[in-house]
Amino acid sequence: MSPFNPDNKHFRIQIAVRFMIAVIAAVFFGGAIVMYLWNAILPSVLHVESLTYWQAVGLLILCKILFGNFNRGGRADRRSFGTKSTEWKEKWLNMTEDEKAQFKEQWRKRC
Repeated sequence: MSPFNPDNKHFRIQIAVRFMIAVIAAVFFGGAIVMYLWNAILPSVLHVESLTYWQAVGLLILCKILFGNFNRGGRADRRSFGTKSTEWKEKWLNMTEDEKAQFKEQWRKRC
């Protein structure tokens, strides 16, 4: 069996370990970037205190929890970006004038 066979158990473990190392490295590198940008901009603009490295890592993780998503393969949302707007556009183009007027009236009542 080839060592690069995706069905090989050791290959999958090796990929998982490399992925985890990459994620951990990204968090630590991102923390350095957050710390640098915070300390370069915010103390002089907003008169806040400087961040330590570990505070920056914590802030980065907190932002991921609050504003990020934890979808597996998070790029799926990006690939489908805009499909809802095209669905609405098609629906609108297929409506009769009476349906469009009724739809507009309903939105006026709601908003």
